[in-house]
Amino acid sequence: MISKSIIRLITGLIIGFASLFAILAGGIPLTVLVLIIVILGSREYTQILQHKGFLPSSKIILGSSILFAVLAYFDRFDLIPLAFTVSTVAAFMWVLFRGKQPYIANVATTILGFVYCGWFPLHLLFLRDIGGSPVFDGLIKHSTSSTGVAYALMLFFSVILTDSMCYYSGLKFGKHKLSPVISPNKTVEGAIGGSISCIIFCLAFGSALQIEWYHSLVIGILIAAFAQIGDLAESMIKRDAGVKDSSNILPGHGGFLDRTDSYILTIPVLYYYFYLFVENNFLDMLKGLF
Repeated sequence: MISKSIIRLITGLIIGFASLFAILAGGIPLTVLVLIIVILGSREYTQILQHKGFLPSSKIILGSSILFAVLAYFDRFDLIPLAFTVSTVAAFMWVLFRGKQPYIANVATTILGFVYCGWFPLHLLFLRDIGGSPVFDGLIKHSTSSTGVAYALMLFFSVILTDSMCYYSGLKFGKHKLSPVISPNKTVEGAIGGSISCIIFCLAFGSALQIEWYHSLVIGILIAAFAQIGDLAESMIKRDAGVKDSSNILPGHGGFLDRTDSYILTIPVLYYYFYLFVENNFLDMLKGLF
């Protein structure tokens, strides 16, 4: 009989290599990967909230997330505000007229659902296309940016390293609880070990990409911080609902939210840092507004 650790390792390798291929390929493969994560993550999110007694609309969360994905795929950023407005109004309409539990909490958890499960992860498409203009062959999108793929790989490996070193550092040196109410197993020592490892890796990776050292330092700090905050945020949602894992769809790993929680907040934060500070001069952009 195959042990749980072997099943966990095999599952992790399959997910890792599939994600790596999608990031390198960009275009449709990356969009499909993100959509799988968004759809399954949204389903898990809805089920978790149902344990708490809330009834967020899975249809609106999924519909909104897919709408955001289509706009992101075709680079129609000008329509994103409209999509958010329509989705938010739809959340209110659904609660007002469905005839069950007309509670504001259901509106709030629906809106949180398409932001947390849909909009945030979709920033990976934006990050992958930084530094280049995608080429369309009909409806087929071809990503052309080598800069964007380098940034995405830097993020991908940094989060994996942060998670791994947080675990092993905490296992070996952990004494002080980081957040005993939300995640009792996480320690301050583990967080420090993961953060130091991430910063060192980003400095080395950034040097290879010829990114200024101070940008690499900030990137390392941001990834280390938000990877752990994202993990705690998902733990908070599960703990509040009395759920251990978001699902059991991934053998040995739980659910998609359990495996992607460290990325959900990190991806948008890093996209905006790369775009505003590494690729552009944020101060010059501000001057252009006045």
